[in-house]
Amino acid sequence: MSGSNPFDPALFTPEAESDETKAINKAIVDALTGGPEWWDVGAQEVRDARARGEGPFPLAPQSDRARIIEIDGKAGNKIPLRVIAPSKGSPKGVYFHIHGGGWVLGASDQQDTLLERIADRTGQVCVSVEYRLAPESPWPAGGDDCESAAVWLAKNAKSEFGTDVMTIGGESAGGHLSAVTLLRMRDRHGYTGFKGANLVFGCFDLNMTPSQRSFGDERLILRTIDIEKFRDATWPGLKDFSDPDISPLHAQLHDMPPALFTVGTRDALLDDSLFMHARWVAAGNEAELAVYPGGAHGFIAFPGELSKSANDRIDDFLKGIVG
Repeated sequence: MSGSNPFDPALFTPEAESDETKAINKAIVDALTGGPEWWDVGAQEVRDARARGEGPFPLAPQSDRARIIEIDGKAGNKIPLRVIAPSKGSPKGVYFHIHGGGWVLGASDQQDTLLERIADRTGQVCVSVEYRLAPESPWPAGGDDCESAAVWLAKNAKSEFGTDVMTIGGESAGGHLSAVTLLRMRDRHGYTGFKGANLVFGCFDLNMTPSQRSFGDERLILRTIDIEKFRDATWPGLKDFSDPDISPLHAQLHDMPPALFTVGTRDALLDDSLFMHARWVAAGNEAELAVYPGGAHGFIAFPGELSKSANDRIDDFLKGIVG
C-alpha cells in the first residue's frame, strides 16, 4: 500500500484513495460531526464515557491476559504498567508502548486488541505505560512518567521478562512521547539500547507543521483546533514550543534506533512523519516511511485493507528486529 517510493506524488492524490477508504472516512466524519468537544464537556467526563464504552466508536475489549506492574515515578507517584505477554513461548523482546489521546485522553487499557496482536505476531511482551494526563498534570508529567518507565525497563526487563531486547512505539501523542523518551534516555541516562521505534502518525513539532495548521475543521478524527486545544491543555501559557524535549523534530537525532514511520495522507500530522523521517535519516539512522493513501488520523484502528496493510507492516518491522 505504501508503494516502493513513499514520495511518489501519486500516493497523495485523491485517485490513490480506495473506495473502501473513502467510505470509512465518510463514516468517521458522519459519526463525529455535531458531537461534543472534550474541552466543553471536560476531559474527565470524556475519559469516563470512553471507559464505559460510550461514544461514536466501540471500545476495544480488555484482555484477560493483562496484568499490572506498579513502579515508582520520579515525582513520588506510582505508575501502572499494563503487561500483555505472547500467548505462546517465552518473550523474544519487550515492546514499550505509549498510548495516544493528545496527552489528555486515552489509557493503557484501551488498546488491548492491538497489543495482543503485536505480542502474538512479534513474540514480544507488550508493556503499556499509564502516564499522567493533562490538564490535571501538565507537562512534563506525562514525559516524566514515560521516562521513569523506560528507565525501569532498561534495568529490570531481563529479570522480569527474561529478555533485554527492547523496542518502543506508540500512536499520535504516543509517537511523540516515544521520541521524547528515546531522546531523554540517550541524553539523561546514556542509554541507546532500544533496537527499534514504531512511530505511528506521531506529533513531532508542537510549533505546528504546515499540515497541522492547514488541515481545517473537517471532523476526520484530528482537526487543527483539536491539536491547539490539546497543546494548550498540556503546555498552558507556553508560546514557543521549540524545546527539543517538547518538539523532538528540533532535537539532535544521532544514535536513534531504526524506525518505522506510519502515516496516512489525510492526517493533520502528515508533515510530522514526513519531516521526522527525513531528519532521522539525515542524522545517520535507519528509517522506513510508510505512507497510506487516504488514511485518516488513527486509521490503523479501523477495519479495511488500508489498516490491515499498515498493521502487517508494523508487525513485520517489530518481528524483524527481535528475530
